[in-house]
Amino acid sequence: MTIERRLARAGFTLTRDYPAPLERLWDAFADEQQKLAWWGAGDTIEPGEWVFDFRVGGRDVAEAKFHEGPVSRYEGTYTDIVEHVRIVTTYDMWLDGVHMSTSVASFEFEPIDEGSRFTHVEHGVFFDQFWADGPNREEGSRGLLDALGNYLAARRGAGD
Repeated sequence: MTIERRLARAGFTLTRDYPAPLERLWDAFADEQQKLAWWGAGDTIEPGEWVFDFRVGGRDVAEAKFHEGPVSRYEGTYTDIVEHVRIVTTYDMWLDGVHMSTSVASFEFEPIDEGSRFTHVEHGVFFDQFWADGPNREEGSRGLLDALGNYLAARRGAGD
């Protein structure tokens, strides 16, 4: 079987307001135990390899197998970190060992009266059979932001 070689590009911006102080939102990304508690959490996956190195030039790896489905692998590199302001990463995704995309993502943190505003901007290039996967990436990112919101709400409820 011959794979058709092609590229597609997709981008999106997601903004969420969380009723949590900026420092708590930031720590959900910067502290390994906190990030592990919400990033890829849930009953639909079996966690695999995990690497966390939150510093400019540091690498993160998150691999998981979806029940009854494929193995997803994320490998990201932090290219810019300004505490409580922004995080910029480049990252690659694999599905069952096949390289599916390369992306640049920025995460911006802003204090607001009600808590914190978080803005996720992403631009990706999708390869070959994954050329139409841009909408799925946005949907997956929305799911992560929902998980982050649930995590922050649970921490607020726990008095933290």
